[in-house]
This record gives sequence, structure tokens and C-alpha cells, in this order.
Amino acid sequence: MKIDAPLVAELKQVGAAARKLEALGYDGVRVAELDHDPFLALTLAADYTEHLQLITSVAVAFARNPMSTAQLAHDLNAFSNGRFILGLGTQVKAHITRRFGMPWHQGPAQMREFIEALHHIFDHFYDNDPLSFRGRYYEHSLMPKTFKPADIEAGRPSIYLSATGPLMTAVAAETADGLIMHPFSTEAYIRDINLPALANGLSEVGFSRDDFTVDFSPLVATGETDEAIERAIEVVRGRIAFYGSTKGYQMVLAHHGWGELQPELNNLMKQRRTDEMPALIDNDVLKAFAVIGTPEEVGAELKTRFSDIVDRMTLSPVGLSESSLALLIEQVKADAPVV
Repeated sequence: MKIDAPLVAELKQVGAAARKLEALGYDGVRVAELDHDPFLALTLAADYTEHLQLITSVAVAFARNPMSTAQLAHDLNAFSNGRFILGLGTQVKAHITRRFGMPWHQGPAQMREFIEALHHIFDHFYDNDPLSFRGRYYEHSLMPKTFKPADIEAGRPSIYLSATGPLMTAVAAETADGLIMHPFSTEAYIRDINLPALANGLSEVGFSRDDFTVDFSPLVATGETDEAIERAIEVVRGRIAFYGSTKGYQMVLAHHGWGELQPELNNLMKQRRTDEMPALIDNDVLKAFAVIGTPEEVGAELKTRFSDIVDRMTLSPVGLSESSLALLIEQVKADAPVV
């Protein structure tokens, strides 16, 4: 299993932070598209590291178009000598239309076409196939030689797609190289919902599970003292409450019989009573979504829950010493069972 870490996106800090994470033994770093552009941060990280894979987790696809995204991905992959992974997500309609001022069509169908267009553009970049993509939402049929990249030695970057529900999971399986599971997922939901959808999608395009990467960022509450673990639990409880208030994630709660929790959390969110939201996350919900304990206990539990279904994992527990963090990474990555 490969282990990644989130990377600070503040450009003045990226280089030193990436170099430190590489020294700690991480396989990759990832930057989400929040308050900074993820491609810029990862470009700096590439210049300060030698082996780390560089992942957008995630870049907002619908804030861009397939051609601009393909050119960004190509440039970063070429600059890093093939270490870049393009992680994409849809965001939600309000952000696409009201924050980015871009059109929203239909999530899974639009994303399917977006990635198909990316592959078509990459076929033109790297294999010199004709550029003649005409879809429902995107058209790419003009590429004068002046605008076509020539530095193609690193090849095409891999594409991962963020998904929670079965429809988008199927899109990932049929069009992408990997699936990025949202942190608001449980072992049961992944096994019961995502993996069957993934298997069906891979079967549709004639690929095996070995050809595909499942990527997950589990919620972890750990520490080196009981007090630190308790503080971490309360932080995670708050994150579960925040995610659980979102309508799009109700399907995960409903799978466990907790569907009524989403509107309750959402109602508190709308009333700006956010301080009351964590109290609705009881211990059953907490333990389903989070892995809790000492670093040693967390390492063992992560392997028990996910080692047979997840290929790479993001771990970033706050407050651990470098030695405890290195031990946790080593435990999860080890092939032998943790005891």
C-alpha cells in the first residue's frame, strides 16, 4: 500500500514541507483545490523532491475545460519526470455556477465526457492520433502544431476520479485509472456499494481490479496520550458532523440506517448552530467512520479494515512526533500483518 500526505498549499511553505514529507517516508503528496491552486503548489513540490508522487486531490474539473486541464497535467507530469497524478472531482453545482461562473450540466454524464475528452487529447499529444472529439458538452477539434506539446518523454499522467455514490464510481471504473474515496465513507459502505459498482464498471471496459487504484483518506483520531486521543476524537466528531450535513452524503448514512441524521445536521448548519452538530454524532457513528486509538492500534486497525480493498491511503494525524508518525506509516505499508 502507498501512503500519501496532504501538502500545505501556501507557496512559500511548499518546498520545505514536501522535502520533509519525502524524508518521513511518504510515497506521495496531495493538494486539494481550496484557497490555492493545486497545480502551482505541486509544481514547487516537484522541484524540491525526487521520488514523491504529486496528486491533485482534487482539482475541480468543471471549473476548467478538458484542454486546459490536459495542458496543466501534461506540463506538471513532464516537469516531474512522470510523477504527477491528475485527481479530479466535480464539486457541487452551486460552487461551479456561482463561485466559478461555469456551466453545470449533469454530474456523472458530464464527468464521463470530460475524462473521455482528456483521453482523446492525450492520444493526440502522445500518440499523434487526430484531434476530433465532439461530445455533448465539449468539442476539441483544433490543434495547430504550435500549440501541441513536444516534451512527451514522461508519457501521459494517470487520472483518478473522486466518487461517493455508485454512479460516479462506475464512471471512475470505466474512464479513469483510479478511484478517490471521500473521507466520509465507511468500510461497510465501500465493500457493499463502491466495490460492486467498481467491479461492474471495470468489467464493462475489460479491465481487472489489478489495473485500477482505490485511494482512500480515512478519518483517524490518534495521539501519544489519552488526552491527545480525546482531543483528536472531538475534532473527528466535528468533521463527521460537517460532512454528514451535506445532502450528497446522506446515502452513506442511510446505508447504516442513520439517514435521518443528515437533515438534522443540515438544519443546525442552516441555523448556524454548528457548535451543536458534533453532539449528534454518537459513538456508533463515530466508530463506523473513524479509526481511533494509539498509533500502534490505529496501524493495526487500518490494516484490518482496508488492506485488502485500498491501494493507497492518505494519513496525516495531527500532533504525533516524527518517530510515531514514521512507525504508523511503516506499519500500514508493511506486507506482514500488524500484531
